[in-house]
Amino acid sequence: MTQNNGIGRDIKVKSILISQPKPESPKSAYYKLTDKYKIRLDFRSFIYVDGISPKDFRKSRIDLSKFGAIIFNSRNAIDHYFRIADAVRYKVPQDTKFFCTSEAIALYLQKYTQYRKRKVFYGEGSIDSFKKLLLKYKPEENILLPCSDIHKKTIPEFLKKSKFKFKEAILYKTLASDLSDLSELKYDIIVFFSPAGVRSLFQNFPDYEQTHARIAAFGPTTAKAVEDAGLYLDIRVPTPSAPSMSMALDKYLSKVNKRKK
Repeated sequence: MTQNNGIGRDIKVKSILISQPKPESPKSAYYKLTDKYKIRLDFRSFIYVDGISPKDFRKSRIDLSKFGAIIFNSRNAIDHYFRIADAVRYKVPQDTKFFCTSEAIALYLQKYTQYRKRKVFYGEGSIDSFKKLLLKYKPEENILLPCSDIHKKTIPEFLKKSKFKFKEAILYKTLASDLSDLSELKYDIIVFFSPAGVRSLFQNFPDYEQTHARIAAFGPTTAKAVEDAGLYLDIRVPTPSAPSMSMALDKYLSKVNKRKK
């Protein structure tokens, strides 16, 4: 792998690869970039989630009935918690407390249970607001944290430091997608959203060289993974002026691609 120390950073951008699934909404901010700058924008998930089997879950010796409070920080966590509960024939009690990191995740619970009859609490989307939420209600019950085999330690470390009774439960795995159909990664910008996405790049293309391609990364752990892999990081998100990836790309393209009015 070759780190590009700034050579060719001013080349006009004609193509971008977003390492996530294609947005379902036609109103996605990403699509506005294609119209605004007349560029090619491709979406391809570099990773996928695969649930562990009920057999493997039983090997963990986790008894779901021992946990009166559940923390959900993603839709995947919700999907696989209820999948495993159904597989082991555990009926989630009505008085179970659900603590979600955002309202959007809390509302997703409606896919599996009657939301209005549940004890659901949620933060404002930031980790700090979620910490305040937990400290405010501080459940006395044992807390279960459904998660992937690859996950951030922010919440577990906070729970441990605050002396909560909790257990992490690995219910699904984050794996590298097969990208063999992408024979050549000749994109002007490649966008990453997780360290797992960066690892997937090199699992699929072990001899990948960055050359003139620019790299965008969302979040500090992703940025670190990019730099640890020996890549030159051009676009670091979020920032005060660009809290979202689409905004950061727009800001970058406005400088590199001189649009004709």
